[in-house]
Amino acid sequence: MEASLTARDRVGIQDFVLLDPYTSETAFLENLKKRFHENLIYTYIGTLLVSVNPYKDFDIYSKKQMDIYMGVNFFELPPHIYALADNVFRTMLSEFNNHFILISGESGAGKTEASKKILQFYAVSCPSTKLLNNVRDRLLLSNPVLEAFGNAKTLKNDNSSRFGKYMDIQFDHQGGAVGGHVLSYLLEKSRVVHQNHGERNFHIFYQLVEGGEEDLLRWLGLERNCQHYRYLVQGDCAKVSSINDKSDWRTVRKALSVIEFSENDIEQLFGIIASVLHLGNIKFEANERGYASLNNNNQEMNWVSKLLGIPTQVLQQGLTHRKIEAKAEEVFSPFSVDHAVYARDALAKAIYGRTFNWLVNKINESLVNKDSSRKTVIGLLDIYGFEVFNWESVPFFNNKIICDLVEEKHRGIISLMDEECLRPGEATDLTFLEKMEEKIAGHPHFVTHKLADQKTRKTLDRGDFRLLHYAGEVTYCVVGFLDKNNDLLYRNGKEVMRQSKNAIIKLCFPSTEPDSKRRPETVVTQFKSSLVGLTEILMSKEPWYVRCIKPNEAKQPGRFDDVLVRHQVKYLGLMEHLRVRRAGFAYRRKYEIFLQRYKALCPDTWPNGKMGRTKIFIRHPKTLFATEDAFQVCKHRLATRIQAKYKGYRVKGDYLRQREAATKIETCWRGMLARKERDKRSWAVKVIQKFIKGFMTRNQAVSVDNIEYLAYVRQNYLTRLKDNLPKTVLEKDSWLTSPPIMQEAAQLLKKLYIRLMVRKYVRGITPQRKAQLLLKAQTSSMFKGKKESYPSSVGRPFMDTRIGAEDLSIKVLQMIRHEQIKRAGGELILTKEAAYLVEETKIKQRMDYISLKGVSVSNLSDNFLILHVTCDDMKQKGDLVLQSDYLFEALTKLSLVANKQNSIKVVQGSVRFDIQPGREGFVDFKSGQESMVYRAKNGHLMVESTKTKSR
Repeated sequence: MEASLTARDRVGIQDFVLLDPYTSETAFLENLKKRFHENLIYTYIGTLLVSVNPYKDFDIYSKKQMDIYMGVNFFELPPHIYALADNVFRTMLSEFNNHFILISGESGAGKTEASKKILQFYAVSCPSTKLLNNVRDRLLLSNPVLEAFGNAKTLKNDNSSRFGKYMDIQFDHQGGAVGGHVLSYLLEKSRVVHQNHGERNFHIFYQLVEGGEEDLLRWLGLERNCQHYRYLVQGDCAKVSSINDKSDWRTVRKALSVIEFSENDIEQLFGIIASVLHLGNIKFEANERGYASLNNNNQEMNWVSKLLGIPTQVLQQGLTHRKIEAKAEEVFSPFSVDHAVYARDALAKAIYGRTFNWLVNKINESLVNKDSSRKTVIGLLDIYGFEVFNWESVPFFNNKIICDLVEEKHRGIISLMDEECLRPGEATDLTFLEKMEEKIAGHPHFVTHKLADQKTRKTLDRGDFRLLHYAGEVTYCVVGFLDKNNDLLYRNGKEVMRQSKNAIIKLCFPSTEPDSKRRPETVVTQFKSSLVGLTEILMSKEPWYVRCIKPNEAKQPGRFDDVLVRHQVKYLGLMEHLRVRRAGFAYRRKYEIFLQRYKALCPDTWPNGKMGRTKIFIRHPKTLFATEDAFQVCKHRLATRIQAKYKGYRVKGDYLRQREAATKIETCWRGMLARKERDKRSWAVKVIQKFIKGFMTRNQAVSVDNIEYLAYVRQNYLTRLKDNLPKTVLEKDSWLTSPPIMQEAAQLLKKLYIRLMVRKYVRGITPQRKAQLLLKAQTSSMFKGKKESYPSSVGRPFMDTRIGAEDLSIKVLQMIRHEQIKRAGGELILTKEAAYLVEETKIKQRMDYISLKGVSVSNLSDNFLILHVTCDDMKQKGDLVLQSDYLFEALTKLSLVANKQNSIKVVQGSVRFDIQPGREGFVDFKSGQESMVYRAKNGHLMVESTKTKSR
């Protein structure tokens, strides 16, 4: 604690939970103010850290300070951001779960600086290797890059984040930072084209103009004077005394190289930044018809064309015309000057916004962790635009009525603003205000100049509206609301950018992006969606809080504005948080931590403490103060006893007595450490012995000797099995070999897993594929192991029907191409009742299934089949001898439609068949060097087939 709790009267209370009048807001503010004037800017509310911006530098963030706070109990040292960071880190390592630190507060309160200090602490405190140092450097240097492109000077803050940033830092099991990931939320793109008086555009524009090398500026067509660029001077404060743009430029250039941006990436990135500045200087004039036109000698247009690699004519048309699609025609409608200015600014915002997203993705590529093993995460959230996450249900004020006022469908402020942006006609900020006055009039927490009473009306301008909630009154001016809410880029603007030769722009405006005809989401709707996604991420992690407070509006050190701070204490919910913490006990600590400090006060706990199961609870702060005072008295009494023991050695002098006393203390301390080490080694020996004994008796019945070892074996096998499971059903035999004790369980797991894979496979196949597999199964039952060419057909899908029923007067089920022995071409068509031999759409022979006596094939790969039919009619042709590349399809289909599976025979040697009634023929089959068919000397038809290998 701050030296000790006995110093509490001088520096206030370091933990508000220990504040006796904890319900008093005045006492809360007095304690905060007292500490602030003593340069103690950090105070706890339990594990929540309250930080007051001092507006000056302190020597409390050095490497030495980091070392002091590493591995130390949270409440052992004065409150500090390093203490919170270290506590989160050690909790993550011990519990092996994910955490995030929510940093909230209004603009200028110090959120961004707090985030940077936490990141720097982790960079220094984590284990160091060459690989980890590379990750550390990229994590650290991603910050100045994101600040350059995403931060800007505002009225309240010279380095205000104009985008929401959530960063995950990934740690391995030893606590090494091995990767990271940045999520950005809703960049304030409107700042690119417009700034209020006293504000600036994003830092990178000024850094490039003021700090860029001469050769670079010449290549970009820029002059070293911000006043020459319309997008940089609207706030009338291009230069700020607290910002050194030249120095920041050097930092950003170095950071881009460390984060592994190639020189080509950097060149094209700054080409885009310069193109935005040139784009802002393009001017439009009205021609004789009142439409927007450009001066033919417009140098700014030429620079934009050069830097983005877009033909000048294409760019010019995109800025002065809008493409309209009417049925099958495309019409280009000319802009008025106002519309052209809007299209130009919309394009500039889109270019910068998408480039910023590319930049974030590029940083993430450099921070990606390539190790797929499980990692724990600490997230840092620094986001503007809203300040409070109510994670705990607090009964003191229900904020739902305010949330509904803002978010309710069809009646809330967000819905009304979106409706006004989307409706046809001339919508303005004042028409939006009138709509709110019409729809929300009478709401107890909403008031405007028109709706207010006479006294309140004096405090509101005509364009203002005010929300009344538990944290106080907040007044908004509607000027600029609709423009900032619109995020509209004309479709042909995207098409123009897709013709760019700049590699980054080509990635930012991909040709694969769908061109939806729907109007894009408004900014406020995007913001609402982003918060939903962010909340889902945060709800999966353990929260920690840093509440940042701005002590005055003038950014002056040492000045504490009571009214301003009181307002922030209210809307940050600090009093509510304190009341929740004090609802039970003021002091709650684990026994080990409490005894480590106070065990010397009781003979029963010194030197070996007696502990309960979990924690010790102290209800009243004065009890803890009395305990701490008693500890200080005990400590001084011990020092006095040591000095008294060596009082007789006065002849040796005071220095020698002090040295001997110190030696005695050191001896006691070393003895205690030695005993701890002995106990630790003894425990380790027992563990090793138990492991060895378990290994030796692993094949015996479960006993005290091997029960823990067998549990380890089971866990180890299941862990390895998880990472080596078969990927498909075909790999089912690659199951990991199990130890004897897990054989039964392994077999059961294998059956369950294979059943799961089969189930997934079956559910995933299409009806067409299923029908093919059924045919394959039917074919397998008939030919597997009997037909030489069957294995080569297994991997080939069966052919589908080739013609439709409309092509014949019969309903076709299957048609097979074939060649007759006489080389007559034709098709075999199978219907429900009969098989047809068709040649050039003429039916050559019909074979009713009733008259089909059988089907013969050889066991060779000859592709011959013989259909045996009855020949009662002398006009009936004889058996049909066919040769087809689709032999198995024909036979399988034939067996299904004719139900003659048993008549399909695989034969060897000679096959007898009827040529016609009264005459017989024979076919002999044999293997040969090549496939051929000829008439043998004995008059039989000889079929030779090459030998094929089964697969």
